[in-house]
Amino acid sequence: MSFRRGVVRQSKFRHVFAQAWKAEHCLDDVRVSRVTWDGPLCAVNPKFLAVIVEAGGGGAFLVVPVGKSGRIEQSGPTVCGHAAPVLDIQWSPHDDNVVASASEDCAVKVWRIPDGGLMAPMTEAAVTLEGHSKRVGILAWHPTAFNILLTAGCDNVLLVWNVGTGELVYRLADAHPDLIYSVSWNRTGSAVCTVCKDKALRVIDPRRGAVLKVRERVHDGTRPMRAVFLSDGKILTTGFSRMSDRQVALWDAKDLSEPMATQEMDTSNGVLLPFYDPDTSMVYLLGKGDCTIRYFEVTDESPYVHFLSLYSSKEPQRGAGFLSKRGVDVNKCEIARFYKLHERKVEPISMTVPRKSDLFQGDLYPDTAGPEPALLADEWIAGRDAAPLLMSLSAGYGAPPFKQRDGVRSEPPRPSLRNSGSASKEAEDEEPRAPTREGSVNAERPRREDDILTELLSEMKALRAVVLAQSQRIELLERQLARIEDGDV
Repeated sequence: MSFRRGVVRQSKFRHVFAQAWKAEHCLDDVRVSRVTWDGPLCAVNPKFLAVIVEAGGGGAFLVVPVGKSGRIEQSGPTVCGHAAPVLDIQWSPHDDNVVASASEDCAVKVWRIPDGGLMAPMTEAAVTLEGHSKRVGILAWHPTAFNILLTAGCDNVLLVWNVGTGELVYRLADAHPDLIYSVSWNRTGSAVCTVCKDKALRVIDPRRGAVLKVRERVHDGTRPMRAVFLSDGKILTTGFSRMSDRQVALWDAKDLSEPMATQEMDTSNGVLLPFYDPDTSMVYLLGKGDCTIRYFEVTDESPYVHFLSLYSSKEPQRGAGFLSKRGVDVNKCEIARFYKLHERKVEPISMTVPRKSDLFQGDLYPDTAGPEPALLADEWIAGRDAAPLLMSLSAGYGAPPFKQRDGVRSEPPRPSLRNSGSASKEAEDEEPRAPTREGSVNAERPRREDDILTELLSEMKALRAVVLAQSQRIELLERQLARIEDGDV
């Protein structure tokens, strides 16, 4: 069932703890779409949660603020501009208000969601992209270039768009002889990996229209496969064996002749959806119709893919959304969060690493991909590549999040410093003064000094985080200004 499961190895993720949120902090009465497409049906970013829902006579998806909980009114507003069911939705990595949707009506639409969510049904898209001749089931935003979107349809064609202009910039019509199951960009956006109904894994340069590598028969089974590019250039695939056992395999993108690791999982028939976190090198596997989430760590040590644990619940999942790292609660050592789709409910599930220290856990939160794009669309089209621009998550440490993990709004922080007179007055109001003995007064003084020292240290820590975030922002703006002065923009 796992990769060398009996071997005990050192890893800070060996004891990742998964916990579902309480019922009152879930979304209820969400009519999740019954479409048979094997997608996650959900997308989430630090601002919004989007879920593909049932819609009579067309296609629609629900968009609500990520902190919302409780019952969803059936008459509530949705994004409902498609003429047929929606198959995939994806938030832009560089603008938390922009979401793309793909539909059976052969169109791709890009929407701008207002801050605070929808006040009325949204029927007019900001951009409509029409180029596929059959239904469109796959969307993939470029990880580092602004407004570049890849789409794949049941016409076996890959299209790359400049969303800012609505222009089709690349068309790959001959790379796939059959239905495309999955598309994933590499870390710099210079190539994509795809898996297809012909059972082949391909590495493609979309700008040259060239297939760089092909591996026939990645998995022997006839059911759909998935592939995801890892940050170090490896590719992880999920599929089925000839005997219909679910499989996971790891490949070196430079040499696809043999898998680096492969393992049979179980005999369930749900397609395994891989969710990859490049910051922790962890992969989460969710099977549609399963009641479990398995998680693994990918390392450079054999057997390369190490089973960590699994989360199990009573109800099967219809799909799931994976929150980008910018949205997790670093104060609670939360390293990942899923939004599990039930038949009529959305349930958040937090993945945390238990720690005793109250300090920011830098080893759990290396700098992550920020919302600023590294390239403009024209720069990428012209042949440039760039790694994601990273940001520190320490700026969110100590600051009250929009909602606590249990869904309760944080109290406003108390003032860090008070003059000694007001502090003494508050102490008198809050607690009855002890008998006036010199020993009692002296005993209270160290406690108050410790409290003030703790508050000073907390404020210093928060200020350092703000300074770091501002420094990174200044550096980015200086780079953009230099580009303009050099005439690159």
